[in-house]
Amino acid sequence: MLSVSLVIPAWNESERIEDCLTCCVRQTMPAKEIIVVDNKSTDDTRDIVERFMQAHPDSNIILMEQDAEQGLVPTRNYGLDRATGDVLGRFDADCMLRPDWVETVSRVFTEDPTAMGCTGPVAYYDMPLRAVGLSGDNQVRSRIYRADGDHPLLFGSNMALRATAWRQIRTQVCRDKADIMHEDIDISLHLIGDGLRTVYCPDMVTAMSARRIDSSPKSFNAYMRRFRNTFAAHPDHRRFFKPEVAFRTMYPLLHTFYPQYQWYLRKRSVDPAKSIWLREQRRLGLTDESA
Repeated sequence: MLSVSLVIPAWNESERIEDCLTCCVRQTMPAKEIIVVDNKSTDDTRDIVERFMQAHPDSNIILMEQDAEQGLVPTRNYGLDRATGDVLGRFDADCMLRPDWVETVSRVFTEDPTAMGCTGPVAYYDMPLRAVGLSGDNQVRSRIYRADGDHPLLFGSNMALRATAWRQIRTQVCRDKADIMHEDIDISLHLIGDGLRTVYCPDMVTAMSARRIDSSPKSFNAYMRRFRNTFAAHPDHRRFFKPEVAFRTMYPLLHTFYPQYQWYLRKRSVDPAKSIWLREQRRLGLTDESA
């Protein structure tokens, strides 16, 4: 089985970084290393990571600092460049890995030597009917989240790259200093453009927050325009489906409903990120029953 490094860019993630790291260490197959790249955080993100490292000395958690430049792309690159695994997993600091994520990613790349990038669906831990949401997300990402015919596009909250593939495209990926593109789609198109195969795995699951839906209409529409901007920067690539059309259609209803459900969770004292995989972690014996 190929080794897997986990790379987590972080900026002011004190609210969720401990939950994220907990999911990273409660895995059926341990990661080779868990790299948190802090990017000029002004909260106590670094302190939380350092305390977690002390509490889990055998998990090979590495805290790095990327202070030269603010931004996701340089922070992501910093971590990917320094990771030493055969496969480089990348997700956000508010994402929660399913307990078999590392094992699934390792299996995909071990069994398919032509796979250079892989992605999968996400569950939304702060929305109701999570199983239904996961099924719907799987349908969208497996069917329409594609380019140049039938090449899956990687999703930044749930993606992995073969290390050799990253090194091949490293000098090509767009810097996007204007911050108007989807950096995960940019990576995808550079892989595809270099003839490197991307694959989709429905068993490769993370959970993430739906907090994007709580942003203002102006901010949400600007985020949706990143799809168009990214493909405009890659005029040699085409897409048949435009997922942002579906997202814009769902936005008004979800934007109204989301804060109401957050109020319900707070009233019930439910921490959805902490509990999303807890039952499965217990079933697999990855945590104490008291957790």
